[in-house]
Amino acid sequence: MDEQWRADLARWGIPDEIAARAPEDPWGHSPARFAERTDRALADPEGPTLARVVEALPAGGSVLDVGAGTGAASLPLAGSMGELIAVDSSAEMLAELASRAERSGVPTRIIRGRWPDVAAQTPAADVAVAAHVVYNVPDLAAFLAELSGHARRRVVLELTERHPMSWLNPLWEHFHGLVRPDKPTVGDVIAVAEALGHEVHHEWRLAPLTRFATLEDLGESACRRLCLGRDRIDEVVAAAAELDMWPVPRDRWFTLWWEPR
Repeated sequence: MDEQWRADLARWGIPDEIAARAPEDPWGHSPARFAERTDRALADPEGPTLARVVEALPAGGSVLDVGAGTGAASLPLAGSMGELIAVDSSAEMLAELASRAERSGVPTRIIRGRWPDVAAQTPAADVAVAAHVVYNVPDLAAFLAELSGHARRRVVLELTERHPMSWLNPLWEHFHGLVRPDKPTVGDVIAVAEALGHEVHHEWRLAPLTRFATLEDLGESACRRLCLGRDRIDEVVAAAAELDMWPVPRDRWFTLWWEPR
């Protein structure tokens, strides 16, 4: 099962001849955009992922946030947790998280690195959460096994139903003649977790916000992801309209959780 996950995920790689022409990193993420999402979550903490963490968290308990980014999945728990352990490979993301944690009065331990590479230096917590991370993880079984091994009470995942770049599939075919994969999906994540012996519960909701506020935002993001220059934004916007991609449908966000064995 884990080998199938790895193979399905590998098919999302960008062919070398296309990537070589990219004017900027097609896989890059903006810390500022992630921080905006965290600030929205802090202003209006809600949703099943937070609820599943809170119901398993003892008073003053600890939360391990793996792939924490700027803290959207953990900092809204400031009133419920006694310590946050934040793991991420991006120093810029962690700096945004640390500044918000300080303002929120949350004692925070920062660990920079990829999971599970840094698992040995990471303490256990009452609840472990990983939000919008798993589609970046080739060795999913090892990732989940270490996550479960570091959680005393519960593991909580949040993820989209399909690969988060799936919305771009019609544009990949339009501009590059490239048919993108339709797997893996949330069902595959559940299957890997169940193969590890976990009883996985799940629920879903529509993403709380639309992906883009304007067509221009769509065009700018799509150009980067498609390895196209910004001078082609108008062309991408026109193609998106022609392909009936606007407005971009909201993703289905799934929350998975289980009690570690």
